[in-house]
Amino acid sequence: MAKKNSYYYYYYYYYSLVGLMVTLLIMVEGTRAGLISLCNMNEDDLSTCKPAVTKPNPVDPPPPACCEVLKKADLSCLCSYKESPMLPALGIDPDLAMGLPPKCNLPLPQSCQGS
Repeated sequence: MAKKNSYYYYYYYYYSLVGLMVTLLIMVEGTRAGLISLCNMNEDDLSTCKPAVTKPNPVDPPPPACCEVLKKADLSCLCSYKESPMLPALGIDPDLAMGLPPKCNLPLPQSCQGS
């Protein structure tokens, strides 16, 4: 009887480990596939604007492709990240990011003004 239980535990741990590895693989591949999304902008969209919002030498004016991306972005949502550590963690300077909409002739949402 003891032998039967040891096989059970062996298979339980083996399949638990395999399940964990598969889950981690899916997470890593999902990130690599550009599944990160922030305020209606995917990872490729964020990369398009990154040269204009990265210190020490931001591109000014922002590339036209960046302005096109900003047209579909939720600017009020982006503004809510101004004080968050999320933007700096992505290599984005929050002050430069808040300056992009006017440079692209887009109105800065009321919720972003004065903050």
